[in-house]
Amino acid sequence: MLDFRIKTFLCVCQKMNYTQAAKSLNITQPAVSQHIRYLEDYYQIKAFRYANKKLELTPAGRILYERCKTMENDEVALAAELLSQQSGIHTLSLGVTMTVGEYAIIAPLAAYQAAHPGINIRLRFGNTKELLAQLTAGRIQIALVEGYFPPQDYFCQPYSTEDYIGVCARGHVFPHGEPTMFHDLLEERLLLREKGSGTREILERNLALHGLRTEDFIHNMEVENMHTIIGLLTYDCGISFLYRRAVEAELSSGLLRQIPLKGFAMQHDFTFIWEKDSIYTTYYQQICQELRAPDSLTSRRR
Repeated sequence: MLDFRIKTFLCVCQKMNYTQAAKSLNITQPAVSQHIRYLEDYYQIKAFRYANKKLELTPAGRILYERCKTMENDEVALAAELLSQQSGIHTLSLGVTMTVGEYAIIAPLAAYQAAHPGINIRLRFGNTKELLAQLTAGRIQIALVEGYFPPQDYFCQPYSTEDYIGVCARGHVFPHGEPTMFHDLLEERLLLREKGSGTREILERNLALHGLRTEDFIHNMEVENMHTIIGLLTYDCGISFLYRRAVEAELSSGLLRQIPLKGFAMQHDFTFIWEKDSIYTTYYQQICQELRAPDSLTSRRR
């Protein structure tokens, strides 16, 4: 069980305000200050400082927060583990991004469930930013993400490496002939995911390398569902950039075709992540190893 002063510290970190933390914890503000001073004296650090009249963590305070937050989430996992020993029912909370959940995890997850019938699986969907927040809050144990994240803050294990391509309808006609570079596409209607999506962030970073933004496309449509984007592509409503895995069937059937941009051979990793320094790291590694797609060991190609 975490020391009550650690819980006070974590609450102050969340609120970044002593008064609000005191109200949330139903204790007095002097008590909050006393708890923080105790920790600072114990660890011989300064945990907080004021900058422009705003409370912020010091570098040492940031380390203490990250470690204590991991301890808090491990405590939740420990309580669940102890309860499962009595009931015989274990629970795995896994967060996945939309593309991963719809196109990459179904078969491995089904195989894992068949191999472990005593485990109840909770599959949560969200974009990369949302899943990172859920990890921090302890609402999920592991996340499988496609977007960018600070690798120094998490333990990472690769899942697969995926091709990222430009796509349009089979009969799509480009007004100025077949494009060879991003600049040739700016008159097209760009179908893209919402902000915070890993699929969109990869596109934005690639466009930036060419001095472009998504806003440079004359027309665009923002859609929060990959199935809908693919359906719109088949109706020739625009062009898009996404993972080949998501449109394998449509490419094979000829409904869609790849846009042949010169020098654009993009690949990106799908990655398992969980809290750094968790006491359950070995257990999570075993789960991730079982969940890896059958072809993931050989998908690092070209």
